[in-house]
Amino acid sequence: MKLEEARRRLPIVDQLPAARGRFYPAKEARRDLVPRLVVWELTLACDQKCIHCGPRAGPKRRDELTTEECLQLIREMADMGVGEVVLIGGEAYLRNDFILIIRAIREAGMHCTMTTGGYNLNPRRVAAMVEAGISSVTLSIDGLAETHDYLRGMPGSWQRAIDALHNFKAAGAGIACNTQINARTRHELLPLLEHLAKAGIHSWQLQITVAHGNAADHHDIVLQPYMMVDVFETMEKVLDRCDQLGVRFWPGNSLGYFGPLEARMRKHQGRFWRGCTAGISSMGIESDGGLKNCPSLGGPNNIGGSWREHGLRKVWEESYQLNYIRQRTVDDLWGYCRECYYASTCMAGCTAASEALLGRPGNNPFCHHRALEMDKNGLRERVEMVSAPPGGGFDNGLFRIICEYKDPEQRAAKGPVSVTEPRVSRAVEPSGPGSSVPGLPSIE
Repeated sequence: MKLEEARRRLPIVDQLPAARGRFYPAKEARRDLVPRLVVWELTLACDQKCIHCGPRAGPKRRDELTTEECLQLIREMADMGVGEVVLIGGEAYLRNDFILIIRAIREAGMHCTMTTGGYNLNPRRVAAMVEAGISSVTLSIDGLAETHDYLRGMPGSWQRAIDALHNFKAAGAGIACNTQINARTRHELLPLLEHLAKAGIHSWQLQITVAHGNAADHHDIVLQPYMMVDVFETMEKVLDRCDQLGVRFWPGNSLGYFGPLEARMRKHQGRFWRGCTAGISSMGIESDGGLKNCPSLGGPNNIGGSWREHGLRKVWEESYQLNYIRQRTVDDLWGYCRECYYASTCMAGCTAASEALLGRPGNNPFCHHRALEMDKNGLRERVEMVSAPPGGGFDNGLFRIICEYKDPEQRAAKGPVSVTEPRVSRAVEPSGPGSSVPGLPSIE
């Protein structure tokens, strides 16, 4: 039976137990938006052992898309007006057909880029990628050699990533880099920039390590919110040096918001943070066809359905998960972010940062403006784990936010000023009056 015929025979809401099989329609679906950017996890197979990996990559997913299915998905992306497809993993190059997929994306009229750790990107493989039409490649490099190798769990991985940058540059591809800021890397940003600029990168994306997946198991590497004050003092020097070296600074969605460096940081993105674009102009695809709003999140609150069962357009236009960000209001925010002056514009920053930390989006302590306001009042915030993650991909533990005095003596004498406990995640929207979603929690 052909794929389209199989889809026509499926009910609108089927009874498969997994969230990626169930389909919960949005109450007021929007059909006027197009996913201009698609981040596609081509396989979950990986050749490194990163302790901050959100999906816990390593073995490939069960029942990953076949080559034929990948080619059909590419046609559907092109028909919907997708402009760029970013291939990720795991490691996308561990699929035997990844060159064919790159070529098919380019022949369909879309840009094809890749984000990779670069551990096994030798000159021959790089040349094949460039010949197939890859336009730019972003290497994930976190800190200097010792730190990077520790985080990646593979000796020599930093040098291999640097070599991959040189290989792509020599083959004629554009090269960029992304770096996670965490407790291990935050003091190494400036010396790392010198290495990256020497390699010839055109852009550098910085983002914070999010406390999910493997990083939730190693939460000692996750930044404390009060560290954002010091981090942004370093960031000002990074911005100065990027200007001097001609490297475009590109802040990730998890970095900001509305502090004194906002306009400089986002001068290539409209000069200030305008809110999350997950499900608005971007989306993620998992390697077994799960379609989701945010590439950095997974699970039932974020996967809107299976491509195999419903196709790309239906899930994008009609599912609750893909419509969530489009329809939320300031009333979906809570805690400090609900009362913030910038609430209606910022909408609590990066959903992946807050949901992975507190179990529910809408209250994000990893905010430069918030950290400065706390500091001005002699306070600081830190996070403390209250329950460990169960051990699945994109899972998270739960943390509480402790607001306390900045001064150590006051802190010791008076204890916490306030404690914000985690909240149960937003539930997947029920499909009808009086219905419920078995196995999923509701908002407190």
